[in-house]
Amino acid sequence: MRGSVVSLLPTATSTDVQELQPRVAVLPVGSFEQHGRHLPLITDTAIACIISQEIADAYRVHLLPPITMSCSHEHAAFPGTVSISAKTLYAMIDDIRASLARSGIHKLVIVNGHGGNYVLSNVVQEANVDGPAVTLFPLGADWDQARAHAGLVSDRHADMHAGEIETSILLHAAPELVREGYSEADHDGGPRPFLLVQGMAAYTKSGVIGFPALGTAEKGKAVLASLTESFALHVAALGGSR
Repeated sequence: MRGSVVSLLPTATSTDVQELQPRVAVLPVGSFEQHGRHLPLITDTAIACIISQEIADAYRVHLLPPITMSCSHEHAAFPGTVSISAKTLYAMIDDIRASLARSGIHKLVIVNGHGGNYVLSNVVQEANVDGPAVTLFPLGADWDQARAHAGLVSDRHADMHAGEIETSILLHAAPELVREGYSEADHDGGPRPFLLVQGMAAYTKSGVIGFPALGTAEKGKAVLASLTESFALHVAALGGSR
């Protein structure tokens, strides 16, 4: 998927959805938070949308527009970041699920682009009490498999934010969003034991924790291919169909 940011929004008509008859909806959830000097505030939203579009190209799903602000409180020390509360994010998804159900779609995949959205795990946990209805994607195992498939050098802990994997995905799918300087922006944030207490600013001055210099468009393409393949397991777990 290439092109402008506008293309990250779904363009299907009501007739398209009626003809597709999807049983599963896909909801990208991003954030509006700092990603250093080389990536925009919309990075997580863009990546969630890119992954979701890849899924929609391969599976029979109803692609929704993204939630563009979420729980980015650990980034509050950096200019431009905007957050909503966990309870607001929960309520938004609950309302979306109810609306989808009224139109006959009872299965939802939340494509999460921001690791700080911890509440989404509880959303999924509670939604599935009476049977499979919601899944969170990608999970840690999906990301690890994608990293291995793409030959990424860093791991998820070291490459937490604005690093190799995020830069690679955008270099492939939306290169116009990546600014010069990413090859000099690497920063190792260390173990970060009190991230939730002290925020990102305690571990990085630039806002980067990771290794964007290792990013390439080829890696980004391979990451997306792996995620698209592993999505099939989530569809199967929901009892949905391709």
